[in-house]
Amino acid sequence: MSIPEFSLRLQHGITGGFAPPTPESIVTITGIPSQNLLNITSAVRPKGTPSLQDAVPKSISAANAHTAALVNELKDILKSIPTESPPGSEDIYGMDTSIAFGCDDFMWMNGGPQGCGHGESTVKATEEDKAKFKRAVHIVEELQAKDA
Repeated sequence: MSIPEFSLRLQHGITGGFAPPTPESIVTITGIPSQNLLNITSAVRPKGTPSLQDAVPKSISAANAHTAALVNELKDILKSIPTESPPGSEDIYGMDTSIAFGCDDFMWMNGGPQGCGHGESTVKATEEDKAKFKRAVHIVEELQAKDA
């Protein structure tokens, strides 16, 4: 099993009010199938500080069957769950977390480019959708935790 070429961004901290949200952490993952690599960068904002620390990059092998299976499971999950409408109107998953995923044949993003503000989405997530989104977040965190 191989990985698709893809780009992903996970952000904890997407809900805001009058001001845009202050991210708690941002993880980016880029899948490079020609090199069998995942390039992962993460930046965290320590509690009580105003901004994210410098991003820490690493690369992990995507040749591992478990890693490839996680990436493909993530893509399948995102294909099966809705996003809010209009974009950025409401955190329909209730996790203060967004995922943006893009590859050749599929794009998915919740939370809008400026996070979620005040408003109500015309699309609602079911409990099953919320469980799937939670699993998707867990997959990203599991990939991020893998040793380089």
